[in-house]
Amino acid sequence: MAELKYILGFGNECASEDPRCPGALPEGQNNPQVCPYNLYAEQLSGSAFTCPRSINKRSWLYRILPSVSHKPFESIDQGHVTHSWDEVDPDPNQLRWKPFEIPKASQKKVDFVSGLHTLCGAGDIKSNNGLAIHIFLCNTSMGNRCFYNSDGDFLIVPQKGKLHIYTEFGRMLVQPNEICVIQRGMRFSIDVFEETRGYILEVYGVHFELPDLGPIGANGLANPRDFLIPVAWYEDRQVPGGYTVINKYQGKLFAAKQDVSPFNVVAWHGNYTPYKYNLENFMVINSVAFDHADPSIFTVLTAKSVRPGVAIADFVIFPPRWGVADKTFRPPYYHRNCMSEFMGLIKGHYEAKQGGFLPGGGSLHSSMTPHGPDADCFEKASKAKLAPERIADGTMAFMFESSLSMAVTKWGLKTSNCLDENYYKCWEPLKSHFTPNSRKPAGPN
Repeated sequence: MAELKYILGFGNECASEDPRCPGALPEGQNNPQVCPYNLYAEQLSGSAFTCPRSINKRSWLYRILPSVSHKPFESIDQGHVTHSWDEVDPDPNQLRWKPFEIPKASQKKVDFVSGLHTLCGAGDIKSNNGLAIHIFLCNTSMGNRCFYNSDGDFLIVPQKGKLHIYTEFGRMLVQPNEICVIQRGMRFSIDVFEETRGYILEVYGVHFELPDLGPIGANGLANPRDFLIPVAWYEDRQVPGGYTVINKYQGKLFAAKQDVSPFNVVAWHGNYTPYKYNLENFMVINSVAFDHADPSIFTVLTAKSVRPGVAIADFVIFPPRWGVADKTFRPPYYHRNCMSEFMGLIKGHYEAKQGGFLPGGGSLHSSMTPHGPDADCFEKASKAKLAPERIADGTMAFMFESSLSMAVTKWGLKTSNCLDENYYKCWEPLKSHFTPNSRKPAGPN
């Protein structure tokens, strides 16, 4: 595969033409009577027309045929995709999943869409308020099938196997330790090269933004210049037997046939695009004196709610970094949180739980459910010599955090057969160190 090219920046006004058709973008207007190369002009709006300019999202696409050129949509099998949050009774326990099993290609061919499994979520699609967390497990490319989501944005976190993603805006190669965001309404198709697994955070009715930096200043965390947007690329391809367009609408899947590839956009301009980001570029900020900064300091992207400072969802990472805090218990502290916290592991070993929490698995600590380091981690960290040390080298854990109280699906609790029924036991060895007659704590050995 030839190296793909990208445009740099987050949320920028961009313009791109496939070099095979120079001058494909109209000059000085969006919708001429006749477009260059006799293309069709089509606008894709990601926000209401009247949104303030700072949050108004739209792009103009110049394509060989407009996207309306398809047969009627018909309902198809939903597989394990759902937006029903009352399939099973609520479960406030700490939940942990072993690595989700990828189907063997020798047994059954499963592409990205067929391999979508909804794990948990909250809110209401029809009112554009909420989120869902999905796991994708696949072993074959989508071929003459594409997908678009009428319900929300997909933040895709590949854990095993790279993704070659065709979009209407161009192509992206997304590998483990990178993420991509494909926003609402954008058609895409994914090629895979092996048995492939990953996580998806879907948000309804809002888009991901860079978090405000406040007193951090102008620079830090995920810097805008490190986000990559694909450049225009098209294929003018007839598809004998029909190309299948799959749509997720109000939580249900539908399919329609058309005669041509949907990736026929020769040029585009605007600020509503897919994009990717390499997590290695995250500029970590951390405590250099004592105690912890709260984990919100590791936020890559946020999808805000209408309440100031409260997110529908945050995407947070725990990357390699230095630990230098003095007189401090350095692993994550014990915690009860009004937010819901889903964690996944791309690679390595998470510092607070060296065993049991494995790449390709996950955990959910629901609203006000207590959680924290396991007993072994507590004992070691309480006695460790506090020299400067590297933390999480070779590791990348992440968190999808939400202000909503998420319900787990039947697939998550039962059908997946990946729920770790013994998770609670990692805290059972915790013992009291209380010394009522001596205030002075025992120091490290």
